[in-house]
Amino acid sequence: MPEALILASGSPARARLLRNAGVIFTTMPAAIDEARIKTALKREGTSVADCALTLAAAKAAAFAGEHPAALVIGADQMLSAGGDWFDKPCDRRQARLQLQALCGRAHELVTAACVMQGTAQLWHAVTSARLTMRSFSDAFVEAYLDAEGEAVVGSVGAYRIEGRGAQLFRRVEGDHFTIQGLPLLELLEFLRQRGAIPS
Repeated sequence: MPEALILASGSPARARLLRNAGVIFTTMPAAIDEARIKTALKREGTSVADCALTLAAAKAAAFAGEHPAALVIGADQMLSAGGDWFDKPCDRRQARLQLQALCGRAHELVTAACVMQGTAQLWHAVTSARLTMRSFSDAFVEAYLDAEGEAVVGSVGAYRIEGRGAQLFRRVEGDHFTIQGLPLLELLEFLRQRGAIPS
């Protein structure tokens, strides 16, 4: 019988990606202090990729000990532009400020995922994409925020590229699964090799 899978994330996008790929799993959002971890790691000079992987592992570890027979998937995503790290906006005002800060500039999305069982990390992957926003007016930003509503606070960078957020961009280089928050193809390959999903 295949091992049970747990997604230690509250991200609707990650859950949707796995569900659409036909993966059967249970969602258990991990409550970790991401801000404290990020602040400490940035102070230590940790790279964006290592920070994303540390956060992914912390999420997986939050449930791996409680469910030692399951494969627990942790994932996290970081947005970096010009050395600055961006977080999910907490409200419309912060979303507006982020979009204005990224307007006309390139930024990097780094997505990390790992799989833990008990205390062992069995697999991990870190992928990245480079996105360049076009120049847009403040009026466009306001119309975009009106149309997206609360959805803008659900993703780092205040956009969902799979929807209306595509209109913000001039160029996208990288895997769309990475942009949506999960190195999906790499994860599916590991799960197939493990026998957790059909091969």
